[in-house]
Amino acid sequence: MAGGGRVNAVQIRSAERALSAGTWLIVAGAMLYSILTVTPLAAEHTPDKWDWTAPILPLVVDAAVVIVVRLDAVIARLGGSGGPWPIVLRWMTGCMTLALNVADSALNNDLVGVAVHAVAPLLLIVTAETGLAYRRAITAAVLALDTKEQAEREARERAATQRREESARRAREEREHTAALAREQREHEARMSREQAEREAAARREEQERQQAREAAERAERERSEREREQRERERERREHEAAERRERERTERLERERREQAEQQERAAQERAALLSAGPCTDKLPEDDARAIVAAAQAEGMSVRTAAELCGWSVGWVSTRYAELRESVNGVPVDLSTTGR
Repeated sequence: MAGGGRVNAVQIRSAERALSAGTWLIVAGAMLYSILTVTPLAAEHTPDKWDWTAPILPLVVDAAVVIVVRLDAVIARLGGSGGPWPIVLRWMTGCMTLALNVADSALNNDLVGVAVHAVAPLLLIVTAETGLAYRRAITAAVLALDTKEQAEREARERAATQRREESARRAREEREHTAALAREQREHEARMSREQAEREAAARREEQERQQAREAAERAERERSEREREQRERERERREHEAAERRERERTERLERERREQAEQQERAAQERAALLSAGPCTDKLPEDDARAIVAAAQAEGMSVRTAAELCGWSVGWVSTRYAELRESVNGVPVDLSTTGR
């Protein structure tokens, strides 16, 4: 059967090659004959300046023929069908080729010419249909051959599977017998091993219990030490927190005390300035120390240079100079009037 399958496959491939070569030979000859026949007809019915376009029409029609033949071959090999449109295109291109080839002879009432020029288109049409039928038949034969080979292969596989199953059954019975003997031996050995393992397990449990007791004692000791350490840490943090609060409270009290002292100093300075400036304008020039004290008080109160000059009895230029000195002295720190005599 295998040899017959190889012969059939070779014959099928040879038939396919012969069909393909013959089909394309007929298509090429028909295309060439169609171009040579239709081009003069197309040129005769085309304006002179467009005569060069005459070969386009047969080329287009013959290109459609090539598409039909090629795609029909592919679809037939796949065992499918393209539907009604490929049939329409195949017959439409065949009729167009036939009409174009016999048109010139028909217009001239040349029946012999019509018959002669109809040979190539009709041969092309019939070859396309016949080639399609042949390819479908070849595809069906290939499928049948593949199905037959598949069935034979499956039958051989089933027979081999049955032989393997029978061998496996006998081997399984032998293994089961051997396994039963081995199982009895293993059960005896397992029983002895189990008793030994139980004794060892009891010894290990005792050792584990002692180990767990030691670990529990060590863990309790570590936990106690950890609690004491945490307690010491909390006590240290509490003392540090109290010390920080005490330092903050002392700093706050110191700042409050300094603020009160500064306010008292400012109040005393304001009172002294008010006392110096309450005397009013002076007609006589006061002593320089007293004049400087009045000028410093007037500058601190934001009085004008002229008002300060009226209060101390000195000239406006002298007072302006003192104002400038006061502004430049000690980076703007006010003069302490308590140290200035009248």
